[in-house]
Amino acid sequence: MALFSRKKKKDKEKKRLEQQALLNQNDDEEKMKKGYIDKRTPAQMAFDKTQEKRQMERILNKASKTHKHRVEDFNRHLDNLTEHYDIPKVSWTK
Repeated sequence: MALFSRKKKKDKEKKRLEQQALLNQNDDEEKMKKGYIDKRTPAQMAFDKTQEKRQMERILNKASKTHKHRVEDFNRHLDNLTEHYDIPKVSWTK
């Protein structure tokens, strides 16, 4: 008997969460239709706009390079590093 009640409880919980998600989506759509009032300051809006712009630039920059180009750039970077970062050779016989 206890197993059946748990299952029903889980089903009820899932239904409740789904309904809540639908209501949240509807509320968001209604806010957009009614003309949601933006309470951010002009500085906050400018900051968000620049952040979005920089993120788009990063995405376009990464998308423009192929894997081959990325590997070539990485190898070029490794060649420019000093030998200090090289792994020392270890041999058992000298």
